[in-house]
Amino acid sequence: MPTIKLTTAEFKEKVFDWTDAKEWKYEGSLPAIVDFYADWCGPCKMVAPILEELSEEYAGKLVIYKVNTEIEQEVATAFGIQSIPTFLFIPGNDGTPMIQPGAFPKHVFKEIIETELQSLSLCEKYFLTMTVLVDNGPSGSLTKLDQDWLMSLKKRLRSNR
Repeated sequence: MPTIKLTTAEFKEKVFDWTDAKEWKYEGSLPAIVDFYADWCGPCKMVAPILEELSEEYAGKLVIYKVNTEIEQEVATAFGIQSIPTFLFIPGNDGTPMIQPGAFPKHVFKEIIETELQSLSLCEKYFLTMTVLVDNGPSGSLTKLDQDWLMSLKKRLRSNR
């Protein structure tokens, strides 16, 4: 799925309507990245193909929106955008969004997507870190139930990538 350009009205409908809500409430169901950009911006042009690649790579798991700050000034003002590109990273699990200015290489975006935007519970993240015990050494410290659960989690995560 390609990146999706949003107007102010579409942003309010699909991401967040700051005029009605007092607290952050993401309107989408999948994690998202919002790229605040302008057509004349050199670093924005450098990042654009990376975002298109990531949009295809994570299709069905992540949405990448684009907001042209020259046209959609209301959105840019609402989020205090002062430099571009700036990215709004929105976890899909009702987590707290993060905003970060700057152009990043693809591996940095992937790291953020995989560590901050995945919808893993704290419990799942904890057990995922225990894979070292299962993969690389004696698993005597894990119960059979923990080992089975961990293996099923690993399979589920691998199938989601």
